[in-house]
Amino acid sequence: MKAKFRRKSKYCPLCQSEKIGHHYNIKKSDYVFNTDRCSDCGFIFMNPGYTDSFVESFYTDKYYGESADYSYFDERKTEKYCAYVWKSRINNIRKYVKSGNFLDIGCSFGLFLKYASKYFKTYGIEISKYSSDYANKHSDSIIENVSWDKYSPKKKFNCITMIEVIEHFMFPREVISKIYDMLEPEGVAVIQTADMEAWQSLSAGENYHYYLPGHLSYFSEKNLTELLLRTGFRKVKVFRPVDFPLYAKLLKSRGNFIKISDYRKWIHISLYHLKGYLRRKGKPLTSSMVIYAFK
Repeated sequence: MKAKFRRKSKYCPLCQSEKIGHHYNIKKSDYVFNTDRCSDCGFIFMNPGYTDSFVESFYTDKYYGESADYSYFDERKTEKYCAYVWKSRINNIRKYVKSGNFLDIGCSFGLFLKYASKYFKTYGIEISKYSSDYANKHSDSIIENVSWDKYSPKKKFNCITMIEVIEHFMFPREVISKIYDMLEPEGVAVIQTADMEAWQSLSAGENYHYYLPGHLSYFSEKNLTELLLRTGFRKVKVFRPVDFPLYAKLLKSRGNFIKISDYRKWIHISLYHLKGYLRRKGKPLTSSMVIYAFK
């Protein structure tokens, strides 16, 4: 049987401080794990973390079919509606990078790349053989079924995206350093994740929905920004709540609507989006954030 956990770390994976302490004990269905928090940089991480082989075992057809304890919605079912967000995000990226090589890390079924390919030469990596096989059969993008540590491209990229992916890595310093090296000068890295120092996550505590078995690392706007700048990125721009307009989010949500009354959900979605612009006592109200890092 494959080992489930690594050896418990005595150091913060982000800043290498020894000032780490117990944070939460998380129970999600059949998964139980501990998180620690660094008192120096605020980074939260699973400790001990799951092994690479155990993490890879999550991403089968059951993960995308929502039949596993830990699962993800299959975006193929609502591609028409998800496309509103993908197109809007690409339009925003093109304010900074017009064309060139485009890499999506954790590209799933390759649908985001499908829309990016209108302007870029698109590439993707995906740890799941199930979704990467589909992507290769239905996409013009070059997609590799490979783990991040084994990915060794022969080219550099003008844009690299990690949309809710960086939290899946145990060693974010190494990930960001590799991304920096893979980017062309003037290239941009786009990272979407949750801000664990926002009121939304702080108020929910151990019940915050982002504490998931596949999430090994948990950031704040501050410590992720500092990591990017320390790595060598010349500038960082933070979008709150996201890097696309509210209308795109509303139109995407229609993919899950069944009856007319479902449109009432637009009130909640709109309020959440608008709260993303607000802060209380210096902390954002909501956890949603997207960071653009410029080389």
